[in-house]
Amino acid sequence: MDADSVFPGRVVLAGKHAVSFAYSDAGGAKVRDTAYPLGSLRTARTEAARLLASGRSWKEERERIMREEACRIMLQELKTEAEVMLEEQVPILPYSLFRLYGETGSRSEYEAVYFKRRKRLTVLGILAWLEPENAVYRDALADIIWSICDEYTWCLPAHLPQRPDSERGSSIDLDDRYTIDLFAAETAFALAEIMMMNEENLPPLVKLRLRDEVDQRVLSPFLERGPYGWERLHNNWAAVCAGSVGAAAIYMLQGETEADRLTAVWERVLPALDAFLAGFAGDGACTEGYSYWQYGFGFFVYAADLLKQRTAGAVNLFASDKVRSVALFQQKCFLHERKVVNFSDSPAECGVLPGLTHYLGFLYKDVHIPEASLYAGMLDDHCGRWAPAVRNLLWVRSEAAVGPWQEGSYYLADAQWFIVRSRRGGSAYAFAAKGGHNDEPHNHNDLGHFILSVNGEQLLCDLGSGQYTKAYFGPARYDILCNGSQGHSVPVINGQHQQPGRHAQAVVQTAEAGEQHDRFSIQLASAYEVPELEQLTRSFLWYREEAVLRLRDSYKFSQRPESIVERFISAYPPVADGAGRLVVSCQSPFILAFRENQLDWQVETLVHKGHSGEEQTYYAIDFTVREAWLELDMELEFTLLSARD
Repeated sequence: MDADSVFPGRVVLAGKHAVSFAYSDAGGAKVRDTAYPLGSLRTARTEAARLLASGRSWKEERERIMREEACRIMLQELKTEAEVMLEEQVPILPYSLFRLYGETGSRSEYEAVYFKRRKRLTVLGILAWLEPENAVYRDALADIIWSICDEYTWCLPAHLPQRPDSERGSSIDLDDRYTIDLFAAETAFALAEIMMMNEENLPPLVKLRLRDEVDQRVLSPFLERGPYGWERLHNNWAAVCAGSVGAAAIYMLQGETEADRLTAVWERVLPALDAFLAGFAGDGACTEGYSYWQYGFGFFVYAADLLKQRTAGAVNLFASDKVRSVALFQQKCFLHERKVVNFSDSPAECGVLPGLTHYLGFLYKDVHIPEASLYAGMLDDHCGRWAPAVRNLLWVRSEAAVGPWQEGSYYLADAQWFIVRSRRGGSAYAFAAKGGHNDEPHNHNDLGHFILSVNGEQLLCDLGSGQYTKAYFGPARYDILCNGSQGHSVPVINGQHQQPGRHAQAVVQTAEAGEQHDRFSIQLASAYEVPELEQLTRSFLWYREEAVLRLRDSYKFSQRPESIVERFISAYPPVADGAGRLVVSCQSPFILAFRENQLDWQVETLVHKGHSGEEQTYYAIDFTVREAWLELDMELEFTLLSARD
């Protein structure tokens, strides 16, 4: 392997017995040189069936799951879903759905069926393992495995390098169907692990075909056709793809005859996993959004655990301050209960993955495990992923100490996120603001944007993720409401919204958590292509006890601007309540106070298409500066009220 061509700027020394490499974090600082003894993949002989069970027998695991209250709830969810599934035929993936992405840019039609099939695989894979004597589950599992082996490709059409049968002139290459994307890699991981758990019950031909398809579609292409672009990415793709390939290899490449191939796979997987970690700086923040922390870091953990078990602890990726830092991100990024600080492409509400969280809590004693009411349901994941679902059962432990999210102020210095959770009376208040830059993974142009919430209800909102289409990841990305700054609580200057790019970089001037109030101020001028704008400083002063936010935007221009609009995004329309005062009425209303002699206000209704394609209504509350001078300060005050105030 030519290491320099695969990972420019790194030292990668691959051999039969070790792989070592150095990487830099998201801030450019060199983090470590690491040498991993991959010879232990040959010498350690942990039985495959005991890797996932951490040395326990399947019988012991089944008995424990039946005793655990949290697990029994999950199992009932699976069985209820299985009853519905077994009344239906396995859904098919016809060409008429496959071609839609190339013709229209729409992903949802094909992916809805694809993920329904993966959910069927997950549900039946777990239930057939838990009840090995149940012939209905066993036969239905064999059918869905066979059907997935029949698929033209395990990739999503949106992830294929070429569009077969396109009328736009691109050539047809049938080998493209063996491209390894997120979901091809996940499918290989899922099938390999399901076969290992159900090996005694699956028909020999099904197992033989499964092994052959995993090898032809994923393991051989990985070894023979790489390197793949995702191997050097600093985002979820590196962890999910590489981690899944590595996990599938651990299960599929058994024995002395496959030892060279297994080692060769992990000589490539380990640098890719470190590329993923390099996307995090010292604060451990996932700037892609919390759901991508669950996804990318989750698959990092699943793969790292299997490697640790397979090498009898000789390769332990968890013995790292960086990994511990990333593990702590989850407990800092919630507003209240299931409500998330949903900057970037993140939903506003997420359940916590109980298996992943309990596992991290076992590894790192300062990881907080929330109460069971905050756990994600087994079927909440619309993609129907196998790896997190089965680990929800296998890794949850009733003896773990749990509790609500703790109050506190968190400043994630590298991501430039400032998050505060506090309580007054019976209500929970939260404030979150961000700096960063406008070239982040799953980027939104949102420097200086902020969220205010009461009891988890966002009053000033982040729209979160939109519907994924070809346009969503294309040149017109920032014309889409949730991605451009027009859909965020940030200024509009001379009619200009914020610009994308690494040059649009916030500079933090103050980040202080006090006993009674918190201060956060950032310089935002570089986000705007307005030549006369010399300075724009946004300052937040959050009074925790009073649940009051004072915001000041300080402008300095070289010549008078044409216009300045202070924009704020709310899920509810405001009404006037006297001079210089608006009230936004909702379950927990808030008061917005402003200087009426400086600002005129109006409301624009906005329609946002959410991640599932549903239309949602929001309101842009726009304050237009009456007279713009070379230097001016705009001050507004937001007072949050609970339903009892």
